Amino acid sequence: MYKQLADRLAEAIAGGEYQPGSMLPSETQLMERYGVSRPTVRSAIAELRSMGLVESQHGKGSFVRTHGLPAAVIERTITRSGKAFALGWPADEVDLPAVTRGRTTGIAATLLERDDEDAFITDRIVADPATGARAAHRTYIPFDVAEQVPELAKRPDAEPSDVYAALAAAGHALTWTETVTARSALPNERADLNLTDGTPILITYRVTATADARPLILEELRVSADRAQLAFHISVNQSASPKS
Repeated sequence: MYKQLADRLAEAIAGGEYQPGSMLPSETQLMERYGVSRPTVRSAIAELRSMGLVESQHGKGSFVRTHGLPAAVIERTITRSGKAFALGWPADEVDLPAVTRGRTTGIAATLLERDDEDAFITDRIVADPATGARAAHRTYIPFDVAEQVPELAKRPDAEPSDVYAALAAAGHALTWTETVTARSALPNERADLNLTDGTPILITYRVTATADARPLILEELRVSADRAQLAFHISVNQSASPKS
């Protein structure tokens, strides 16, 4: 039922009944107009948010987006100048990072190619300086990598750009691979990212590896799909010339 209601409201938005920037009718008004329950209306609004058509403001209501793109643009580009690395998204830290000693399990074990091994795990909450959109960032540094690069054992909570610099200074020619997925936010993620119920999140997994593709560290970034989009710089790899 809620998907049918979401479809009807999406058609009304596409048809211009609800203009960009305008507020949708209240829950009570939608209940009376379409003859549905309050949970159905709330689920339909959540569906519209996941479709990127509306955004909800606490205590005010739900508004039609003024454009089709989320507010924050997170550049995933990495650049290097001499020994220094820079990230394309200059996020601000919300709180001090938290470091724990954990194990590589699940997708971390798969991407790091280390099953149930010790690792430093650093969690931090960052925010987009222009829009305030929050992101949860986690770094896995396996103990065997930290042993090879003592600076990382001393400062596992270093900024990602500083981690790259330490790995490069240790003699590694770095390469990166990133994958992106999406799912519904868990309760703790909704709290960390200030999300409303039903908002999906984007998750990126960035593996920093050696030139021969041996994984060194893993970064996980979680951000609201309703508030942010990811941008990647794409370049062409030069293939080796065929041998005669």
